[in-house]
Amino acid sequence: MHSLTEGALDKIMNGIDVDKPVLQILGHKKLASTNSGERYRLLVSDGKSINSFSMLATQLNSMITDNILTEFSICQINRYAISMVNNAGKQKRVMVILNIDVKVPGNEVGHRIGNPINADFEGDSKPAQSAQPGRSVQSPPKQKNNYAQKSSTNQASTNDISTVPIVALSPYQNRWVIKARVVSKSGIRTWSNSRGEGKLFSMDIVDESGEIRCTAFRDQCDKFYDMLEVGKVYYISRATLKTANKQFNNLKNDYEMTLIGDSEIIPCYDAGNEIPSLRFDFMPISQVENKEKNDIMDILGVVKSCSDLQVLTSRTTGREMKKKDVNLVDESNTMVCLTLWGSQAEDFDGSMNPVLAIKGARVGEFNGGKNLSTISSTVLQVDPDIPEAHRLRGWFNTVGRNEEIRAISRGLGDAGGGVSGPFLTFKEAKDKELGYNGPDVYTVKATVNMIRVENSLYKSCPTESCKKKLIDQANDMYRCEKCDKEFPNYRYRLLASLSLADWTGHQWATAFSEEAEKMIGITAQELGELKENDNEAFLEKFANATFKSFIFKLRVKMEEFNDEKRLKATCLGVSPVDYKVYNDHLLTQIKELAGIGKA
Repeated sequence: MHSLTEGALDKIMNGIDVDKPVLQILGHKKLASTNSGERYRLLVSDGKSINSFSMLATQLNSMITDNILTEFSICQINRYAISMVNNAGKQKRVMVILNIDVKVPGNEVGHRIGNPINADFEGDSKPAQSAQPGRSVQSPPKQKNNYAQKSSTNQASTNDISTVPIVALSPYQNRWVIKARVVSKSGIRTWSNSRGEGKLFSMDIVDESGEIRCTAFRDQCDKFYDMLEVGKVYYISRATLKTANKQFNNLKNDYEMTLIGDSEIIPCYDAGNEIPSLRFDFMPISQVENKEKNDIMDILGVVKSCSDLQVLTSRTTGREMKKKDVNLVDESNTMVCLTLWGSQAEDFDGSMNPVLAIKGARVGEFNGGKNLSTISSTVLQVDPDIPEAHRLRGWFNTVGRNEEIRAISRGLGDAGGGVSGPFLTFKEAKDKELGYNGPDVYTVKATVNMIRVENSLYKSCPTESCKKKLIDQANDMYRCEKCDKEFPNYRYRLLASLSLADWTGHQWATAFSEEAEKMIGITAQELGELKENDNEAFLEKFANATFKSFIFKLRVKMEEFNDEKRLKATCLGVSPVDYKVYNDHLLTQIKELAGIGKA
């Protein structure tokens, strides 16, 4: 005989706590989708009463879609929260189920238990003063102690603080305390415009019921930034909520939180494992093609290859930027290029083919292809300890490493981010007339035939963001026309003209400091000092760089000079030959030529 907790629904809907009630599921209904994702409304029974004002927290949706929470199932409600909604002008209590266990599957029960009747639970019918028709309102949580007093000392035990779930938050009620884990935190960003200047940071926080973004400005930025640590759990109260700006916020919540002068945050030292970590909503890499430009998505992939760190100068601000291109693959046999920026690019090591989980990557377009890039709120996890990552690692190690991969990114060159373009020989690039009708990017394995030593070094502006060649004033001072300043010092920079060759042809190309330094094996500054002190050693460095092979990323474009058209090639990237990757490329070509694998 299956027994239910009779009378539990009546107590719950009248504000009386019931510990782990056992109820029966009599049906469910999918509600209209919102920014928070799909929601399910449940019809539940305690054997005495039936209540249709019950909702399943979004993280439990899989119990419906996977047919776990079926009709007639007997379940134990381990945790729930009460929220208020406006129903035909009256305030109705709604039970939001946060944690539930199926005790007996519906197919084993097969019938409705008891003779429950529909009950109209009014609850507190007095509407909140700030409520608006059609909007949900959170009822004030019952505080078991004086929270303000505890937060002022920050020392007292927090075991008895009464909290509400994130999913129940609403802009129309500010008497709440949430208990949530910080899963990501941005750096402090500054702004300056006609209306003033300031600074801010944002963080993403989660609890059992959902997730929300929280932002702090100016004084709150100073107050809270250092105390908040990623991975730690905190009690947060007295913040304001507003509708989330989905252009910059991809979290599954209709609202976002802002810390104000009255906001309180205190650490929770006894959270245990009840508060989850970062939430991902992974999509196959093949789905990137179907996304619109600037869409935000979560991706899980194995690093197939990774470029060296590149240093660029922004054309608009003149600031130095650091980036790294990472090619990711997954079980859809699709490869996409993810561009990492800033410290994420500097710190990332893709040499061991790690599994990379990305939350909040932005979709980009170039040359008819799709790519991904990180933004300030993007979170990266390397080799995360989650089932999806372990499964993907197994696939890559057994079959994925040698599978034929379809690339959906195209060569982006110096346009910002991307992969290295098609792997070609010089003859193939010429036959395809790359660069003849606009700039093109391709990758080639080539040998350095010669580097022109003459004019390969120049004295540049010492300003960090400027690379302009200085004019020698012949008075121990050097003038920069771009900065309109004179300097007593300078920085050496490389501008190398080199002849490259493979077994099909050759190509002259220009390599700037960062890429030229990789071939010569010494910095431009050190090279300049050698030239001043030991010209023979200086020449030897160039000689040692010849007849070495590298993987070159070239940007080619037809230009006109003295009424003569010529193909100009610029070296965008130089890396040592990864013979594993290169041999895979050759094997693929051999199979295509031999017709192996064709039906």
